[in-house]
Amino acid sequence: MSFDLFLPYLAVMAGVTYLVRAIPLILIKKKIENKFILSFLHYMPYAVLTVMTVPSVFYATESVISATAGVAVALILAYFKRGLLTVAIGASGAVLIAEFIIKYLA
Repeated sequence: MSFDLFLPYLAVMAGVTYLVRAIPLILIKKKIENKFILSFLHYMPYAVLTVMTVPSVFYATESVISATAGVAVALILAYFKRGLLTVAIGASGAVLIAEFIIKYLA
C-alpha cells in the first residue's frame, strides 16, 4: 500500500473512531443505561476499523492466496493468544513464504 493511500485510510479510521465515541457525549447529557446502546457504542469502533482494514489486507499483496495465508496464520496465532508482534511477524512470514512459492515454485 502506498503512503498516499495509507494517510487517508488512517485519517478516516481515526475520525470515525473519535466521532462514534464523541457524538454521544456531546448529544446526550444524562447517563446511558440501555444495554443495547452501550454495547453498540462499545463495539462500533472495532467493527468500523475491521470493515476498513480487511479489504486492504487482501489487496496488499501480489496474490490473494498469499494474503489469505497471512490472514490464516494471524488468526491461528491470535486464537492461541500470542502477542501482537508475534502475530504480525508470523503473518508477514506466511505472506513472504507464500509469495515465494507462488512466484518461484509454481
